Amino acid sequence: MSLSGSFLSDEQFQCSICLDVFTNPSTTPCGHSYCMTCISRYWDGCKVCQCPLCKKTFQKKPDLQINRTLREITEQFRSMRGGGTVGRERRGGRGDGALPDDLFHELKKKLPQTLPKPSLNAQPQGAPTPTLSPPVMTQLASSVPNHSPIAALIQELGPPPPPPTYLDSRSRRRFTLSGAASSQNLPLCEIHQRGMMIFCRTDRMCICPDCEAESHQDHDTVAVEDEWTETKSQLNLLEQEIQEMIRQRIRKIEEIRMSVSELELAVERETAGSVGLFFSLVSAIERSQAELIEVMEMSRRAAEHQAEVMVRQLELEVEELRRRGSALAELTQSDDHSHCIKTFPAISSPLPAKDWSGVSVNTDLGTRTIYRSLAALVGRFREELDNVAESGFPPLAVEPSPVRLQPRMKRVQEYAVDVTLDSNTAHPRLILSEDMKSVRCGDRHQLLPDNPERFDRVVCILGREAISSGRHYWEVEVGGKTDWDLGVARQSINRKGKIEVTPINGYWFLSLRNKNKYAFRTKPSTDVHLNLQPNKIGVFVDFEKGQVSFYNVDAKIHIYTFNDAFTESIYPFFSPCTNKSGKNDGPLVITPVNTTQ
Repeated sequence: MSLSGSFLSDEQFQCSICLDVFTNPSTTPCGHSYCMTCISRYWDGCKVCQCPLCKKTFQKKPDLQINRTLREITEQFRSMRGGGTVGRERRGGRGDGALPDDLFHELKKKLPQTLPKPSLNAQPQGAPTPTLSPPVMTQLASSVPNHSPIAALIQELGPPPPPPTYLDSRSRRRFTLSGAASSQNLPLCEIHQRGMMIFCRTDRMCICPDCEAESHQDHDTVAVEDEWTETKSQLNLLEQEIQEMIRQRIRKIEEIRMSVSELELAVERETAGSVGLFFSLVSAIERSQAELIEVMEMSRRAAEHQAEVMVRQLELEVEELRRRGSALAELTQSDDHSHCIKTFPAISSPLPAKDWSGVSVNTDLGTRTIYRSLAALVGRFREELDNVAESGFPPLAVEPSPVRLQPRMKRVQEYAVDVTLDSNTAHPRLILSEDMKSVRCGDRHQLLPDNPERFDRVVCILGREAISSGRHYWEVEVGGKTDWDLGVARQSINRKGKIEVTPINGYWFLSLRNKNKYAFRTKPSTDVHLNLQPNKIGVFVDFEKGQVSFYNVDAKIHIYTFNDAFTESIYPFFSPCTNKSGKNDGPLVITPVNTTQ
């Protein structure tokens, strides 16, 4: 049998690890066979076992058994070659074909690179069969006896060719089987003294090819150059993003400075208008006050004169009555009957006939006319004040930016939308109407599923319609309630447990407490003093400008505007608050917007 023919025959019964004819062959679950001793030593100390040929991974070390059929065939093959049934154990010693331990471990370390790669590794067709590196070939040639099949194989293969270069289809990186670094600048692995040309994305570290074969077989690995190229592109994108953020903030600085200039103009305009408005009112009040004082003084003097006259008359009548009473008393005591008879007719003449029962001092001060005139003046002032509150004072020399002016009531009503309540977000104590337009707080918790979007502690509910762009307006009837909250909330707000309802946490709304305490839930809270208690609140949202405005619908007065920046969708927010044992059991009602008023 020729050497070439013997080699081809040996290959059918050859262990891929020791490159010798099988001794006690065993077959792995993937179908490949090895010497029982070789595969056992190859897997010693491995946490994850891998087939040396097909790279199939076994999370649990397989329980291998000797393939008796293959062993019998192998022994028959040895008999045909003249080798008998002498196994590796019977040859004995280290000089009759058995591999030394140090050479076996070196071979085991290099084996994943010496074996042919599966088709998934994109090995080119016609490429030379990978071989052991020159140091290993030399060691093999000097360590095995001349009659060993390994020695014959080494002689037939001849000097090893230069290690071929393969292109990994997963990472598209080039590497050599010898593991030599492609660049002199690459750091060396402290364990294997090879260039760390591979980057493991799983463990986020640079490794050499030996490290990849030993500890990173199933990890996501790429060439260091490829990882750096991708990282560099990400760095460029990040740098562009940072520059864009810088430009945005510079524009915001300019916008803020422009807003301050516009605010100064607005202060000047407001000051001039308010001074004129209140000066006219104060002047009119002062004139009315002076007129009132004068009229009241004149009325007082006239009443005093009238009272003096009436008192003088009454005093004269009292004096006359007392004189007659004394005369009558004297006649009663007199013994001169003739004198009494003659005098009595004069004393008994008719008494003063004036009836004083209906006589009184005139207490009318004559100020009603002045008060009516002042009331008419105050009415005109109030109309002018309402106009100022709705449309502002007329501009001065420079027209300020319209961004700073709040939209009028009729203008925002043009953006009316149909808002309904989302029952999936309602607190268990809330009771909803069938049309999902009204909500009130009940006395007890209802049995409702605790889904993620439901509030479980704050007595509130969201609207069903998301707001992610444009302008939106709706109205809510709040009359008769002592406590409520109205506004908008961010989609990603926390809905479980205790919640701090502030704009920084995604809540923008107006609150009423104890019938007359209005406030905006900022930190700290912003109190609002309203002379007119609203029965209906209008809520206007301009998503692009980041504005949430509130209006007194009945009085057509703007109340307050939040200015912020919305980075995600927001939803209408409603809270009827607790019913306070029936004192606050009235509902919040979403009403249609009447644009004809």
